[in-house]
Amino acid sequence: MPATNYFCNVDQGFNFYPDAQDYIGHIAALKVAGKEIKADLEVTNPEDITGDNVKVAGVMSGINWEGGIADPIDLTCQVSVTNKQELMILQHSDLSDTTVEFQFKVFEYDPIKKKYFPAFHTDDKDVKGLIAKSGSELHLSIDQDQSTEVMNPLNFTLSLGVMPKEEKQDIHMAVSVDGKFVKSWGITVG
Repeated sequence: MPATNYFCNVDQGFNFYPDAQDYIGHIAALKVAGKEIKADLEVTNPEDITGDNVKVAGVMSGINWEGGIADPIDLTCQVSVTNKQELMILQHSDLSDTTVEFQFKVFEYDPIKKKYFPAFHTDDKDVKGLIAKSGSELHLSIDQDQSTEVMNPLNFTLSLGVMPKEEKQDIHMAVSVDGKFVKSWGITVG
């Protein structure tokens, strides 16, 4: 299976520059261990830069999926102070609930159509999983110190790995505005 890796420009995600054509990633919705991580960062929608801004839970710096139906999706994003505080509590808790629900969207620029399109996303639907583990360590980490890539608003780096739940879910992908396809994530059991 070919891997999917996007390295997103955090500065472009927070401060959209129309003449830049970098990857931009948004975590539109995120719930960890039953706790909703607020969509409290207001950013430009790359697909409609003249329209209303969108509120997101995180601005991504990167996302990786090895492409297999049982492979985790690993992401890194910047979150607000409020969300950092919530995530710090979760990081230091003995989590019996490791469920994750999230929506993400990575935007890529199509130089032929001269516009951004969603290249890797959940089609505005929650996908469900569990926090990935390495041995007994959960892949959930929030930096205590503020990120310096973008100084305002204050933001903090979240790293999260998510294994799929035991159900087939769709991950949407595209290579251009018109070149789209769907891959499965997770296996339905029972």
